[in-house]
Amino acid sequence: MALSISFKNQLAFVTGGTRGIGKTLVEELAACEANIIFTGTGETPPPWLTGLQKQYPGQKIDFHQLDLSKETWINALEEIIAGYPGISVCINNAGINIVADIREVKPADLRQILEINLTAPAIITSHLAKGMAEKKYGRIVNISSIFGVGSRAGRSSYSAAKSGLIGQTRAVALDLAKDNILVNAVCPGFVSTDLTRRMLGEKGMQEVSGQIPLGRLAETSDIAPAVLFLASPLNTYITGQTLIVDGGYLVA
Repeated sequence: MALSISFKNQLAFVTGGTRGIGKTLVEELAACEANIIFTGTGETPPPWLTGLQKQYPGQKIDFHQLDLSKETWINALEEIIAGYPGISVCINNAGINIVADIREVKPADLRQILEINLTAPAIITSHLAKGMAEKKYGRIVNISSIFGVGSRAGRSSYSAAKSGLIGQTRAVALDLAKDNILVNAVCPGFVSTDLTRRMLGEKGMQEVSGQIPLGRLAETSDIAPAVLFLASPLNTYITGQTLIVDGGYLVA
């Protein structure tokens, strides 16, 4: 039996979709015939959106600002959902990381990391699951991290949030299973993005590459297929699970 991923006639919601893994997810969802709403912190759409819309003229590919660090973000979320009934796929991808020794963690930074990486996915899922339950269909994928399973010095806040997201994924999967809403987490390892470059520097990236059995950092295109499968109709029986996509880093 030939398998292919299709999101035709489905509406997907992606947070943090303007760059990195999120941008690749938006592009690949479009290639799989999805209609897409994606968010970012900026007020204006990313410059690449126009080209993507021209490439797929029969599909809805819309950008909305959703800054999860703002106090009013839940109001903005509710307005978006009201304008797009029928969302059946949710990918909670937005996240931030601030590296600091536990003795130097600023309370404001800790609150922001937890708000964006952990609290926001719970609230977004809560809102979207209601519509999914009415249709008895939904797929939710939370983007966690290998730092939710293992960790490194300076990642106490980030690891707390990302490990919490894995626990949240398991519990929410149980809440929503009876309505045929499958909820899973994907944990990327080190990915070659601008954010990673800023965090590690070129020398740090080379050092990390040497610690990965596959010998390289992931590209965003290495992460997207795992997410898309779990979010697609091909996934009919996997829920509450955590999929690590790290080139073998954690087992080395």
